[in-house]
Amino acid sequence: QVQLVESGGGLVQAGGSLRLSCATSGRTFSNDVMAWFRRAPGKEREFVAGISWTGYNTDYSDSVKGRFTISRDKAKNMLYLQMNSLNAEDTAVYYCARGRYATISSRPTDYPYLGQGTQVTVSS
Repeated sequence: QVQLVESGGGLVQAGGSLRLSCATSGRTFSNDVMAWFRRAPGKEREFVAGISWTGYNTDYSDSVKGRFTISRDKAKNMLYLQMNSLNAEDTAVYYCARGRYATISSRPTDYPYLGQGTQVTVSS
């Protein structure tokens, strides 16, 4: 059983920064990608960023590219999301996810393991 626990969310002013963390435990698989998704009120879950097992490959949604950075520490079983230049449209619950494949995908169905989420609220 894979467990994912997010932390680091909170309230921040527009233009500010936050760093989300995700602790992973339980059964692990080699070559699995990790990702961050978010769900804003009244909207569906959307892909934010993904990272390969090695950490060499990353992918971002157009809405966060250049502002967010995903990284992972395999030795510590940790996933991170550094979020800069936050704006009100970034307000959402952010979820850490582990994928079933070795290739980064933006499809939520390719990520069978999901954390409980952490709330990020950006005040304008």
